Amino acid sequence: MKLTPLARSLPASVPFVGPEAQERSRGAPFAARLGANESAFGPSPRVIAAIEAAAHDVWMYGDPEAHDLRAAIAAHHGVEPTNVVVGEGIDGLLGYLVRLLVGPADPVVTSDGAYPTFNYHVAGFGGALHKVPYAADHEDPEALAAKAREVRARLVYLANPDNPMGSWHTADTIQAMIGALPPDCVLCLDEAYADLAPPEAIPPVDVTDARVIRMRTFSKAHGLAGLRVGYALGHSDLIRAFDKVRNHFGLGRLAQAAALAALADTDWLAEVRARVVQSRDAIGAIARDNGLLPLPSATNFVAIDCGGDGDHARRVLAALAARGIFVRMPGVAPLDRCIRVSCGPAADMDALRAAFPGALADAAT
Repeated sequence: MKLTPLARSLPASVPFVGPEAQERSRGAPFAARLGANESAFGPSPRVIAAIEAAAHDVWMYGDPEAHDLRAAIAAHHGVEPTNVVVGEGIDGLLGYLVRLLVGPADPVVTSDGAYPTFNYHVAGFGGALHKVPYAADHEDPEALAAKAREVRARLVYLANPDNPMGSWHTADTIQAMIGALPPDCVLCLDEAYADLAPPEAIPPVDVTDARVIRMRTFSKAHGLAGLRVGYALGHSDLIRAFDKVRNHFGLGRLAQAAALAALADTDWLAEVRARVVQSRDAIGAIARDNGLLPLPSATNFVAIDCGGDGDHARRVLAALAARGIFVRMPGVAPLDRCIRVSCGPAADMDALRAAFPGALADAAT
């Protein structure tokens, strides 16, 4: 077997170690799964019913055009189906986008510490990644735009709200960044947490601007992380180009049926939003009760400043895992002074509350 030179140069790695691998390593399941920003509140009952109804048809491939789902998403956002592409979560769509826009050595700009799967795809297609630091626990739109102009970037990545810090910018700030980009640069605006964000953080959808592609997911507020359904909104020319490279049968029949039902159940979405707010408040209270600082969040997780450096936060992370609590943390200093705790139901918050003091004590020794 002879790999390409690019493939030979890449490490055999994945951006995240899954909780299942950690459970196998520790020989026991986690008591509370609070690390992957899934929705522990689950999907809508209407979604479950839709999956059950579609289960009899799993012998068939899913519609390769995802016609009904694209039409529903388009109607939801007030755009045309030609402005919508669906795929295997935002992760899958990021891979297709990079494949379309980035060739060997083409410059790409992101933030140092931002979502690592984007970097993984850029490396996989040979792009040259340029990073700028966070500013006050926020991605820095002005610095991203300035770096894009400096290196003449083909593609810029920005998440708003942000993962892993939970911070966010206003729509006006995002619009100013778009205006500051070089003419041939595309902004990938990752809005995975848009359903949980304050309205002022999300710019109006404008699919006439070919410089912006916006990505959304059913994995967070809608509770469909296990089905991998994401979509992108953008100019029809760019959206049409996805048909050149995407896996046309990548989105299965159950996933399409579930996403359609989730999009229609606005009452469930409102309930999940309320539960997320309650859980964010609970995580914040647990952090403060233990002398730590929870950072403001517009997502379904809270970053907790552990009051030290990355080594200290890693000890806290390991001590929580030893007590059956799965959480994650940023990977780059100074963000890695924090751990990141996903929202969950009251039982998970009780488990976190019970484990936290002992974990902090262990981390301090």
